[in-house]
Amino acid sequence: MRDSNDQSGDAKPAVLLLHGWGATADVNFVQVYAELAKAYRVIALDHRGHGRGLRSEARFTLEDCADDAARLLEALAVERAVILGYSMGGPIALLLARRHPSLVGALVLEATAMEFHEMVRERVLWHGLTLAETILRHGGARGTVERLLAAAVERTPASASERSWVAGELRRGSMREILEAGAALRSFDARGFVAEIHVPAVVVVTTRDRLVAPRKQRALAAALTATVLELEDDHDVPVSVRAAFRNVTRVAVDIAAQRAGLIS
Repeated sequence: MRDSNDQSGDAKPAVLLLHGWGATADVNFVQVYAELAKAYRVIALDHRGHGRGLRSEARFTLEDCADDAARLLEALAVERAVILGYSMGGPIALLLARRHPSLVGALVLEATAMEFHEMVRERVLWHGLTLAETILRHGGARGTVERLLAAAVERTPASASERSWVAGELRRGSMREILEAGAALRSFDARGFVAEIHVPAVVVVTTRDRLVAPRKQRALAAALTATVLELEDDHDVPVSVRAAFRNVTRVAVDIAAQRAGLIS
């Protein structure tokens, strides 16, 4: 868990960062911590089974992740926060708003959707990713990790020096729980309850996303009557196009916080 609070930090509005499937908070958000910390108390956690997150014998559920996030905010005496969810973090943010509405001042949802299982192509893709996760986390999978990271490194040559760090972060997770997280994400569907969520929202649409269809991201924005920002890149933008991701995330959080009355 990361918390940017310092002696003056408790006067800043809080933003809680919820990362995507298979990643860690640091991999997903390391590029935005410093920028957001200029104006916000930045809190980030690794979801259960991911990175340094909780380990449990119980089966992974997105609802448990939402409850974990709520308990963290309560433990840190945060009354209301901007909740930012990237990819799988989006469903967790929606569940947090549904299950613990008093803690949620506003939502920022990036590269995410109300459901992930509608299209046949998506079902094949998710099953393929599950297989990749299995291979990735088996012993002796170092070469597989390096190959999966190569595409992002090619797009951002400066990140080559961080390849070992990113690979190490990905290996921290529990294979069983991450596979269960993939299954939970495939069965998630917020279309039946998203209309019950009444907080300011900003949706960042990754317009070249090959994993979460942009039309689904826009459907989420419409359901929430959210402000829409566009980022012309793919699902790996947090590690491949850092400046653009950092900038749009700061703008999105500022808009959400202002609409929620957390900043003037």
